[in-house]
Amino acid sequence: MAIIKKFRIKSFKNKDEAIKFENISLSFGNRIILDGLNFTINQGEIIGLLGPNGVGKSTIFNLITGFLKQDIGNIIINKSLANSFPIYMRSKNFGIGYVPQYGGYFHELTTIENLIAISEIVIENKEFRESKIDYLISKFELNTVRNVKAKHLSGGQRKRLVIGIALLSDPKILLLDEPFAALDVMTIRKLQNLIVNLQSEFKITVLLCDHQARDLLVCVDKAFILNDCKIIAQGTPSEIIKDIDAQKAYFGESFKMS
Repeated sequence: MAIIKKFRIKSFKNKDEAIKFENISLSFGNRIILDGLNFTINQGEIIGLLGPNGVGKSTIFNLITGFLKQDIGNIIINKSLANSFPIYMRSKNFGIGYVPQYGGYFHELTTIENLIAISEIVIENKEFRESKIDYLISKFELNTVRNVKAKHLSGGQRKRLVIGIALLSDPKILLLDEPFAALDVMTIRKLQNLIVNLQSEFKITVLLCDHQARDLLVCVDKAFILNDCKIIAQGTPSEIIKDIDAQKAYFGESFKMS
């Protein structure tokens, strides 16, 4: 597979933290999901989460957005303690955008109607609202389906629409849950380029998880491997696929990028 990302952020002159988990633990009944989880994501990084099914990748997203509350530990977003902030305040105060694996749009509304509906909530100025919608439709190549109901869009068109909806509020952090699921090869390629462009053009911090390891690794700066309720390995794509712990828990010894 061709390399999508032409550069990877390995270090920062000024390490401005976007998201920090400090000793985060969470259990559902007797089942431990996360156990003393610690990690830091710097502003402007694209980070990928990988690991076996049920290891807690989507749970991390739900903790960041506030859908779930940790049992112990601190979540720090943009250097502010976020523990006590409810969902709607995290989105507004910390600039968090979320693109779920499924849904995220109104099925019976057209592409343009979906964008208008959300823009009326997050953008006060009507003229700016209209120009922002026009820009996103053009940017994400949705012109030909602007008047098509969302339920009739292709998988890739729906994914681009939901990302566009998330960008209406100018988020500083974007969470992408399984963005490559059930998409064809060409659509995945376009989406990978779009994700990298979010970093280079919009300076957005991106955190994504996916089961398609190769598709994820070609567009991230670093990846975290989760297993046994913890992060067992982290590093650049080239580093992570050579990591012994990552191989044992997730990749296997024969995994290659191409």
